[in-house]
Amino acid sequence: MSLPRVQTRGASAAPESSSALSVHVVTFGCQMNKYDSLLVEGRFRAEGYRLTDDPAQADVLLFNTCSVREHAEERVFSWLGELKHAKRARPDLVVGVLGCMAQRAEDDIFRRAGHVDLVCGTRKIHRLPELVAEVRARRAQGLAPKEQRLLEVGMEEEVAVERGAEEYAGGPCGYLTVMRGCDLNCTFCIVPKVRGRVQSRPIEDLLREARWMVAGGAKVITLLGQTVNSYGEDLAAAEGERGLGRGGRPALADLLYALQPLEGLERIRLITLHPSYVTAALARSIAECDKVDRFLPLPAQSGSDEVLKRMRRGYTTELYRSRLELLRGQVPDLELGSDWIVGFPGESEADFARTLAFLGEIGSVQNYIFQYSPRPETRAFELADDVPDEVKKARNQELLRAAEQSALARHQRCLDTELDVFVEEERPDGRGLRGRSRHNLAVSFPAGVVPLVGRRARVHVEGASPFGLWGSLAP
Repeated sequence: MSLPRVQTRGASAAPESSSALSVHVVTFGCQMNKYDSLLVEGRFRAEGYRLTDDPAQADVLLFNTCSVREHAEERVFSWLGELKHAKRARPDLVVGVLGCMAQRAEDDIFRRAGHVDLVCGTRKIHRLPELVAEVRARRAQGLAPKEQRLLEVGMEEEVAVERGAEEYAGGPCGYLTVMRGCDLNCTFCIVPKVRGRVQSRPIEDLLREARWMVAGGAKVITLLGQTVNSYGEDLAAAEGERGLGRGGRPALADLLYALQPLEGLERIRLITLHPSYVTAALARSIAECDKVDRFLPLPAQSGSDEVLKRMRRGYTTELYRSRLELLRGQVPDLELGSDWIVGFPGESEADFARTLAFLGEIGSVQNYIFQYSPRPETRAFELADDVPDEVKKARNQELLRAAEQSALARHQRCLDTELDVFVEEERPDGRGLRGRSRHNLAVSFPAGVVPLVGRRARVHVEGASPFGLWGSLAP
């Protein structure tokens, strides 16, 4: 990936006012990072900055990063490397790294990319405009380059979300982070280290932000959390009220019931769930709230109880089955998504065979499959990476084929039916439109005379593949 060359301008003796400056944010990784980038952009707009779509025109260039896999971090360092010449030619440019990689690597980023000015962790992002101002003030004082840098990675703060008069810019399908952090200890995952412990936001705050989003044009809202169905576990029960969580605390079910009456909101989606936090109250709320999609991402990771134990996932395949039965008992047409890891330390041929069988059993329509690779600073890094690479690749391909068969079987159930599709975009190839059904199935169809992006359409399904459906507008 190539970053456009940043144009050279004369350096200023003193910082310009923020109203004369522009900012560009490059986003890597998950939907939560996309939400955070919009939050950061809003903070800069509120301080008088202009947003630019062209990184070559930016006065402040920020990289919102992912740390889940080493490859994601190396992509960021590659982009940063391309900025060395631009920074030499234009020393007034402020370059910052924020997000998960910043939280994990801290000042190692300065060591590998000495032209970076600012490293900002996951719970300091709301302070970015003032941090950039501090960098520029130090620069104007003539401090040495190393003394101009700022490292802000503490976990003691809660990310403040204050929309004020800010304009919503997330489009018809928006993201809403309902909680941050994770209290689980999966051995392969670095998220608890870089995102911190769980902090759930109060329901009233979330309702206020959801109303703001809908007023700005959002019609679909995806609720985000590392384990979104553990929402509320850290909150106290409200006086005089009783939530549906343990001990009377607010729970995800309460949030769904609160969002359901919101006028103008058409659909609610959830990312990502954990089997251990599936409850009867959650299943009932999905059944009773018709705006909630009939699709849940519920990662299994493996079909082997021995592997799940080494992963410290906190459940067995039998518990997963019981939670899925609970969900489908209330929502019989529920579709499922799952993540899978192949080649985890100690995974035998028998373990992998159980994973193949389990994928077929649960019938997940969307599957994300990853080959295990050791990740420093995780517990699994201490385990022997004893599955050969060629075995990992072979298992990855075999599980991909099984996932395609599962997806095709689920998609074929929709043939010759009509689906209510929320139209999200024009197809990149220019061949019509693409949207998603209430079961989160991708549906493509030719465009009609009336503009449909951001609206619902009835589509007659005429074809299916492992990757989606296609058809035509129903008469």
